[in-house]
Amino acid sequence: QVQLVESGGGSVQAGGSLRLSCAASGYTYSSYCMGWFRQAPGKEREAVARINNWGTTFYADSVKGRFTISKDNAKNTLYLQMNSLKPEDAAMYYCAIGGGQCYMKTNPGDFGDWGQGTQVTVSS
Repeated sequence: QVQLVESGGGSVQAGGSLRLSCAASGYTYSSYCMGWFRQAPGKEREAVARINNWGTTFYADSVKGRFTISKDNAKNTLYLQMNSLKPEDAAMYYCAIGGGQCYMKTNPGDFGDWGQGTQVTVSS
């Protein structure tokens, strides 16, 4: 079965940086999309960044130029480098994986497997 384990969350001041990691195992997709989502209290879960098995990336407008998604295929690990963090970036961050093309996957319901989440707190 698919297992996704996030780490790297924490508390940081505005303008700071964090790198999230997601160790993935058990997936057998030949074509897949991996993504980072976030959910703040009282808000819907939203897509932050996505990457397909060829390395093509997609970003939410709110994080473009500040966040970078990447993956290490040898380690089966997904990363999210977050720079210039803002208080509005504070949320629980989740990684997810789904079979198929990334450009078609923009909603949480498009992804079948999820990690447990890691909390990011940004103080002003």
